[in-house]
Amino acid sequence: MNTSTPAIVSQSAVRRLPRLALILFCVAYVLPGFLGREPWKNADIAAFGVMLEMAEGRSSWWQPQVLGIAAEETGPLPYWLGALFIKLLPFLSADTAARLPFGMLLALTLVCTWYAVYQLARQPAAQPVSFAFGGEANPIDYARAMADAGLLALVACLGLAQLSHETTPDLARLAMVSAMLYSAASLAQTDLRATARTLAVWVLSAVALVLSGAPWITAFLGMGLLLGVFLARRSQQTANDSVAYDAQDDEPPAWRNPVLWAAALLALVLLGSALAGLVPAAELQTPLRTVNWRSWGRLLLWFTWPAWPLVLWTLWRWRQKLLQPHVALPLWAAAVSVVDSLLSPQRDRALLLALPALAALAAFALPTLRRSVSALIDWFTLLFFTGCGLVIWVIWFAMMTGVPAKPAANVAKLAPGYVPEFSLFLFVLAALATCAWIWLVAWRVGKHREAIWKSLVLPAAGSTLCWLLLMTLWLPLLDFGRSYGPISRRIASMVPPQTCVVADGLSQAQIAALQYHGGLTLHRSTAGPAPACRTLVVAPGSQPTLDQRVDLTQWAYKATVRRLSDTKESLLLYQRVGG
Repeated sequence: MNTSTPAIVSQSAVRRLPRLALILFCVAYVLPGFLGREPWKNADIAAFGVMLEMAEGRSSWWQPQVLGIAAEETGPLPYWLGALFIKLLPFLSADTAARLPFGMLLALTLVCTWYAVYQLARQPAAQPVSFAFGGEANPIDYARAMADAGLLALVACLGLAQLSHETTPDLARLAMVSAMLYSAASLAQTDLRATARTLAVWVLSAVALVLSGAPWITAFLGMGLLLGVFLARRSQQTANDSVAYDAQDDEPPAWRNPVLWAAALLALVLLGSALAGLVPAAELQTPLRTVNWRSWGRLLLWFTWPAWPLVLWTLWRWRQKLLQPHVALPLWAAAVSVVDSLLSPQRDRALLLALPALAALAAFALPTLRRSVSALIDWFTLLFFTGCGLVIWVIWFAMMTGVPAKPAANVAKLAPGYVPEFSLFLFVLAALATCAWIWLVAWRVGKHREAIWKSLVLPAAGSTLCWLLLMTLWLPLLDFGRSYGPISRRIASMVPPQTCVVADGLSQAQIAALQYHGGLTLHRSTAGPAPACRTLVVAPGSQPTLDQRVDLTQWAYKATVRRLSDTKESLLLYQRVGG
């Protein structure tokens, strides 16, 4: 028996996850969060505000902005997608239309992750051991089962849920990073028939990643992946030279020479990253001496759970093959994003890009896991997600009925003024998801054939269950607590009709919310006098220097409007009394 690999997998263990079940599972994860909700505060509403101004012709398509203020997130491509769909689908609400392309980007991330793991698992070094009397896993069946496991590992990651359902450039970057990982995994194969198509995917994803505001990620990720692909192809070419090429050829054709296309692709990556200087990058802004290591460590632990324990196990069990493509390529992709997370001011959003690579590495832990470890994962997952689902149901029942009293009182304290709403449709969806979870748990603890992906079914399903319950049972509460809609509509009710509003010190998200939710016409205080405006909205932080921008003798204080669910966030209203 060949023992050159730690993976020991029989043919009975590589049955694939039923395709219909896998598709329904992905749909249940992707759709909740994109449909039926308002844009949430900060990054979500801020990005949507840029898209809306682009679609309405109030912002340049090359210089994204809101009310003349440059967009907080760089890179125009994600804004183009949202604005284009707003223009193409005028019969939908603007926020729903803007979310559609981002739902497609999340679906693309799942697809690219599946195919990336599939191609990596087909590598000769990733294959399981050959049994002395046969019965080992077929390479194609093994690759499909591993790809199913990689997809489940990605969905199971706790940090993926919220950030992957926002209309922000982060989701576009996530999709492009997963596409680059897939194309690198495909290029590492010896089969050259699909090289042109794979190269096209590589180039398009690299350019799109640059246009999404991540030139540094494009450069470092691209160079490392290309180096790994080049070494893999050279090694395979040396080992199989007599088989890979026709016997009558003295040497491979020039277009098949990995040196040429590796150099060409590397030049493309460097050129694209150099041209990306036109798009300012936000990375590499945090000095290491200022990093809060404890906070960053906690983020790593929960954001990448449950992938990171499996990743560590993969690196240990496959430690003799760390330079092989199935380990080296996702390891480099994960390392680039983890380091970027350490140096970036928005650590969680930078760490999001590491999840597809971490999921690929986690999948390769499964062929080496002992049965006792697999059972431990199942029981921990069962208890954790069942408990989370029960808490979501209990709090929802308390909101609806007032029983139990303590959870109902906590909701009233955290969201004062919130009036519970019952939706039969959302309740039915939540009930169906809960029934599916109960059935899945019964299937998992029952007697069934072994499958290599079985240890990740409950983590992925539990993560999907909790996300779906939050986006159904708690959706009205989350909209109330995380949206600027209530405060924007309250301010709009205090503004005289047919007048504009002067805005001073407001963030991009607040400006976008007042324009979209409140339907207000805003005028920046730094843009010059606006005598037609009868109302002034001021952020408290800009109040000390307000008199330098506005003649306060013409304005009288009227009210302080707070977000009902956050007393620390407020806006000040002034009414014009002269001028």
